[in-house]
Amino acid sequence: VQLLESGGDLVQAGGSLRLSCAASGSILSFQNMTWYRQAPEKERELVARISNGGTAWYKNSVQGRFTIFRDNAKNLVYLQMNSLKPEDTAMYYCATSGTSAAPFGYWGPGTQVIVSA
Repeated sequence: VQLLESGGDLVQAGGSLRLSCAASGSILSFQNMTWYRQAPEKERELVARISNGGTAWYKNSVQGRFTIFRDNAKNLVYLQMNSLKPEDTAMYYCATSGTSAAPFGYWGPGTQVIVSA
């Protein structure tokens, strides 16, 4: 499975972006789909996760501002980001949950989000 993120951009604080993650195969094959981010000189962190059943989990600092959702028919996962803050600036990655063939899951190359103050 190949993943490709898109939608990253430069946006002012308070603005919104919608990130998309397109999978080359069925995302139903994976228990979870997750958005991670990594800011310069910081560790990668989990931002939001959605299960096959649609249950979502969010990092505390994005709760209420970000929404993860999925379109199983189109093999797409989205991250709607509202009320963006400069501290949301990072490279955002989409990833699948692990499988026997790929214990660490499949990852996309990332999409850059920059939030200016």
